[in-house]
Amino acid sequence: MFERFTSEARATVVSAQQEARRLGSERIGTEHLLLGLLDQDGVAAGVLARHGLTRDGVAAAVVAAAGGEELDADALQVLGIDLDAVRSSVEATFGPGALDAPGRRGRRTDGHIPFTPGAKKAVELSLREALAMGSRSITDGHIALGVIREGEGLAVKVLHDRGIDPQVLRAELRAALGG
Repeated sequence: MFERFTSEARATVVSAQQEARRLGSERIGTEHLLLGLLDQDGVAAGVLARHGLTRDGVAAAVVAAAGGEELDADALQVLGIDLDAVRSSVEATFGPGALDAPGRRGRRTDGHIPFTPGAKKAVELSLREALAMGSRSITDGHIALGVIREGEGLAVKVLHDRGIDPQVLRAELRAALGG
């Protein structure tokens, strides 16, 4: 499928991989694809920018979503659950750091970072979007359409949190792609 990608679409995927590394992720998610789109000068970046999305703003939202343990602890406290007590109990049973994110264990050494199931689905949907629009190649705009159509990843949550209607964004992307 990657042989159908335009240079902009390939650059988007490479940038998504770089963003995943930069943010310490072990997998490329839809949020990294969104960041990769915003790193380009293509059709998708222009449409996303018109909706107020910037690479730095989306990156901050992704980091906030990934590092929300303080908010989670507060929410659990309301329910009468002490997160520190749970952590202490788990570490007493399974050893120090048992709840920490996995380190280098299981990480590939060849530099490849795999896609999350949602990101993989978004890339597959980008092919469907391209075919539905009569295109023989997959552009950055088709990747954006695939991310929106996937509908469940962190990228779509970022859009919702910013008050962006995915269907409006989808229509604008399709129009910009000539479909």
